Amino acid sequence: MKNTYKLTEGAILLAIFAVLLLITLYIPGLGMIVNFFLALPFLMFASKHDWKSTAVFTLAAVLLSMILGSFLAIPLALAYGTTGAVMGYLVREGKSRFAVYIAGSIVFLVNLVAQYALSIVLFNINFIDEMVTVFRSSVDQAVKMLEQMNQTPDEKLINQFDSMVDMIEVLMPSMFVLSSFLIVFLLQLASFPFMKRFGIKVPGWRPLRELNLPKSILWYYLITMIVALVMQPVQGSYWFWVISNLTFILQMLMVLQGIAFIFYFTQIKGYPRAVPIIVVVLVFLLPFVLYIVRILGIMDLGFDLRKRLGEKK
Repeated sequence: MKNTYKLTEGAILLAIFAVLLLITLYIPGLGMIVNFFLALPFLMFASKHDWKSTAVFTLAAVLLSMILGSFLAIPLALAYGTTGAVMGYLVREGKSRFAVYIAGSIVFLVNLVAQYALSIVLFNINFIDEMVTVFRSSVDQAVKMLEQMNQTPDEKLINQFDSMVDMIEVLMPSMFVLSSFLIVFLLQLASFPFMKRFGIKVPGWRPLRELNLPKSILWYYLITMIVALVMQPVQGSYWFWVISNLTFILQMLMVLQGIAFIFYFTQIKGYPRAVPIIVVVLVFLLPFVLYIVRILGIMDLGFDLRKRLGEKK
């Protein structure tokens, strides 16, 4: 009876995955939304059954994707399948929401990097180079259009666009990391409410104001800044690539620490909940707000601002 129930549940979830996959592949507008539910069948199956059964279920989903879709369907099934399976297994083991999130993000990142490498090795397709080429051609076309309209293009603006494209190319590893963590966050946001509806015990998030990164992160950040100042690596070199990506990731972590401090500060002061949310929105819109929040994160991590405020409170 137990095996029969497992097979029946697996078949139903595979059918749901097939429908979600077809919508994602062949209905562009709706597919962008449905895309975030692709991991749901794997999450639900893995949260109820052992890892061997989950591995068989994931393999069956990949084989099914080969039948239903093109080559594009296989990477989708692998990325969302393995990510959902790992997260579901950790939910079954009773791990914290943060542990589930980190593990899922790492698995998704490994999939992205592996698929990128295979696309270069097997198909000689480097989508990063192609994307950079598209950006550069767009800038060139815009300049030509201005010249045809007898308008002189602003050299400073053109140089800024060229620098931005160069920096995007350099920071691609960081973009891989950030996109993986963002996508898995959205996967949890979409899938976990459905899991709760079906009686699966899902761990909850700790309040953001309680987030406190390890102090070692601050030391890594300071060391990276010092190395960048001392070495002053030439743009395009290996060390420039390494230091740029390390700096970017560590700066984002400082911003996250600063946002957590703002949530803590507004909570102990009794400010409305809308205040920290507005600050978070402004972080993405106004660069100077981003710098202020980053400095707050550095100060909070270095001087235990929350602990000091708690003692005064």
